[in-house]
Amino acid sequence: MGNFDGKVVYITGIARGQGRNHALRFAREGASIIGLDIAGPIAEHTTYPPATREDLDETVRLVEEAGGKILARQGDVRDLAFQQQLVADGVAQFGGLDFVVVNAGVLTWALTWEMTEEQFTDVIDINLVGAWKTLRAALPVMIEGGNGGSVVVVSSVAGLKAMPVQASYSASKYGLTGLAQTLAKEAAPYQIRVNSLHPYAVNTLMGVGDTSAVEAFVDPKFSRYFPSMMDHNPIADPDEISDAILYLCSDSAKSITGVQFPVDMGHSKV
Repeated sequence: MGNFDGKVVYITGIARGQGRNHALRFAREGASIIGLDIAGPIAEHTTYPPATREDLDETVRLVEEAGGKILARQGDVRDLAFQQQLVADGVAQFGGLDFVVVNAGVLTWALTWEMTEEQFTDVIDINLVGAWKTLRAALPVMIEGGNGGSVVVVSSVAGLKAMPVQASYSASKYGLTGLAQTLAKEAAPYQIRVNSLHPYAVNTLMGVGDTSAVEAFVDPKFSRYFPSMMDHNPIADPDEISDAILYLCSDSAKSITGVQFPVDMGHSKV
């Protein structure tokens, strides 16, 4: 018996890293998975390896190997019609929609006054507008289902404490924090809880495989802004983020909504 037997979760950005881990953890607890990932290059200005179609296929294989059911498609969160169709097909296949994990995101690095137009608009379009499109596709279905549910919007510590060399990323993540707050108030009458999650560094290719991140962290002009309180634990494991998400979706968190939930080694307080 799993904690989420018979439940259905929609997760964006599932090809690898945190998204894949969330999908696996939900599947092991009995949930069926609806998921998408662009599974390809996102923008020329990112400085970490993009996910691939093979990564997405591996997520499907791992979920099914764990005994889970999954409907996963290659697509872009910026495409509202695609997301609406995916959600509709997933609900038809699995019988409903209980949870949404808004996980897909992109990161770029540059000084605010040196960013290209693409570095700013791509990040806002994917991280913030894409997140709204995910919610636009999912919330009407959840409300119509009438069974309540839980939404976790994955923001960042950069949505609580602005970070240097990350103007578009910080702006997008602060935007997600506000979006989650608004939705929490709007969805409460339908017994849908909404919380934002705020990780710091996570052991994924986007988290530790980014050459520009390494440069920023050691740059003496900016390094003082990056430390956390926990030098002995500088990088979170994806399971720590999944633990928080599964908790926020569980009945143990039935009284928690509108919260900014940090998993940040105290970084936002430094």
